[in-house]
Amino acid sequence: MDARGDSEIPDFGDPALDARRARWTSALTGAVLALAGVAAAALRASGSAPALVPAAYALGAAVCALASVLGSRGRTRRALWLLVVGAMVMALGDQFD
Repeated sequence: MDARGDSEIPDFGDPALDARRARWTSALTGAVLALAGVAAAALRASGSAPALVPAAYALGAAVCALASVLGSRGRTRRALWLLVVGAMVMALGDQFD
């Protein structure tokens, strides 16, 4: 029997696989946040909230949709920052409510 097993070999990961995971994660997260922002904008627009509230949700959703597109093209660092900005804009709209 061999003294070396498969579990003893360190797994450093494939950089291409890590990049692919990052692309899918940023694209899907951007899409989910964009859908949530559109839904929140639609709900707030039909209510008695000030006009700034649905506009902030819609703007945040647009930024998250842009982040989703950038993430799917491999610009994951920019997509991450845009996701943060989009979520912050939507949170600002929530504060105005």
